[in-house]
Amino acid sequence: MTPIQIVREALAQGLSMIAITDHNSAENVPAVMAVAREKNLCVIPGLEITSSEEAHIVALFNSPEDAHSMQEIVFQNLLPGENDEDLFGIQVIADEFDNVDGINTRLLIGATTLTIEAIVQHIHERNGMAIPAHIDRDSYSIISQLGFIPPDLDIDAIEISSNITLKRARELFQEANTFSVVTSSDSHDLSTIGKSKTKLLVQKATFEELKMAIKNEKGRKIIYE
Repeated sequence: MTPIQIVREALAQGLSMIAITDHNSAENVPAVMAVAREKNLCVIPGLEITSSEEAHIVALFNSPEDAHSMQEIVFQNLLPGENDEDLFGIQVIADEFDNVDGINTRLLIGATTLTIEAIVQHIHERNGMAIPAHIDRDSYSIISQLGFIPPDLDIDAIEISSNITLKRARELFQEANTFSVVTSSDSHDLSTIGKSKTKLLVQKATFEELKMAIKNEKGRKIIYE
């Protein structure tokens, strides 16, 4: 999962937009954005943040600076511990040429001390979008951890995994009939890039257009099938 390989595979799968959302880190965002800069691929900066309730929240931003500002908050609130490379693998920080630029030794797979509400607030303070991840999963989802989505939680959309159809999600989860729904590959290896896609009606592939589609504004929308 190096920057060059990720961009190459995304293009091979016909994708026009991807998000880089490593667990509790945005350190690899700049490299992937640099690789994609001269190619027909929009890279959205982000993180997948683990709340104190152990629910995953996808944070998407318009700029790497906003993503890194959010990363600072996450690092300040990450539970102490060091990564076990034998168990979880080496946490590489890569450059745009697929060279190793550094190693993060934090326990990025762990939780933060931030509540779901605090995470959503911090994301919105940076003009980002907060999307509870894979709500259909039996672990690390807001519904698996809380049993519901708090009605006053100011989220922008919800995500379902590739393991469930939109029709089934709407049968199982009332929230899938209330919020905009996106789906994505949640890829941890190259073979699953493009496994699950969200189709959008937008003028071009940008964060702002994505945001309008999720909010169903100005003719932009998610195309549900």
